[in-house]
Amino acid sequence: MTSERGLNRRLGRELLLQAVYISLAVVVGVYAAAQLMENVLIERALQGEADYYWQREQLNPGGPLPDTKNLTGYSEGMYPGVPADLAGLPEGFHHRDKPRETLTYISSRNGQRLYLVFEVEQVNELVTFFGIVPLVLVLIFIYLSLYSAYRVSRRAVSPVVSLAQQVQKLDPAAPDASLFTLDPKLKADEEILVLSVALQDLISRVTDFADRERRFTRDASHELRTPLTVIKIAVDRLLKDNSLDVDNRETLLRIRNSATDMEQLTTAFLLLARESGQGMAREWVCVNDIVKAELERALIIDPGSSIETEVDEVCRLFVPAPEKVLESVIGNLLRNALAYTDAGRVTVRIKPDSIIIEDTGPGMEPGDVAEIFKPYVSKQRQRGGFGVGLTIVNRLTERFGWPIHVESEPARGTHVRLDFPEARTDPPPG
Repeated sequence: MTSERGLNRRLGRELLLQAVYISLAVVVGVYAAAQLMENVLIERALQGEADYYWQREQLNPGGPLPDTKNLTGYSEGMYPGVPADLAGLPEGFHHRDKPRETLTYISSRNGQRLYLVFEVEQVNELVTFFGIVPLVLVLIFIYLSLYSAYRVSRRAVSPVVSLAQQVQKLDPAAPDASLFTLDPKLKADEEILVLSVALQDLISRVTDFADRERRFTRDASHELRTPLTVIKIAVDRLLKDNSLDVDNRETLLRIRNSATDMEQLTTAFLLLARESGQGMAREWVCVNDIVKAELERALIIDPGSSIETEVDEVCRLFVPAPEKVLESVIGNLLRNALAYTDAGRVTVRIKPDSIIIEDTGPGMEPGDVAEIFKPYVSKQRQRGGFGVGLTIVNRLTERFGWPIHVESEPARGTHVRLDFPEARTDPPPG
């Protein structure tokens, strides 16, 4: 993966930060040890040398002054005398850098002064040598250990990264379970193998389930067409019988209306049976023509309706879409508006990028508005339907990217706006 948040990048970054932190800790530790040696150990050693000299001088006066490779003692009246640059210094420790780096400790007993001069520069060389060499060895060991840990960790997470890359390549429209077969060269752990097999099984089961659902919806919708057509033809023939009384005629009209509703649902189910809209032919469809046709069809179903209808066209609106999809969406919205309006008006306004359907029905509470796209809710069934039409509308508008907005107030009606982001317009006729 190329993402900055990829597992390999994150792992390498974390191990690099650990190496930097450990290196800083080692360097600071060595530096602190060097300072401790110079500022504490050497000072204590000089004090110890001075105490030892005074004890020896008390037991055997006139003994030799301390004189080693790194330590030189001076005292008044004793060869070679006190250097001029030390004679005026007070008691205590004095650090000098020139002509060479030294640490001088001055003490006195019984009127006699002792000057101990320690060659710090030589000790610093030893500290540097015995400090840098172990430091380098420690850092090399740390870096090799971290690099080894990085290699092992990377091999451990490589199968996970491989699975993530395959997930990115997965085509939701045609998922391929074989993508999750791991390369044997990755030497995946048992847990990763379990994950790989589980993903393959999941993809296979989801694919099979989606295929069965599409086949069932397609076949069921197709098989329903024939009996519905037979019902409508039989009802139309019965309606031609002038001897029917009013009650029987109304019953037959209800049967025909229900058959028409079922036919619309069947058409919508066939559309929804397709996994995506990519395989459906799109063309520039005139929304104005569909609105008028669906409105006329809805009024034919209920010819005795007293509801007034109006189409307000400020333009001719064209949308790139499958015609049947647009018919299903607009038809369901219009039939829903007419079904919920007992008296008054249903107005359709066609705008440059949307259509608005307004009715003067009873309206809804805010809580009911949030439920209208759910199937089988009680308020929709009160009007003789099953609430499936708006569910279909919601699924189709989501699939084709047509935002839908619903506003409603009790006793003031409902306002539905359907937006078409990719629409184009022509001037209105006449």
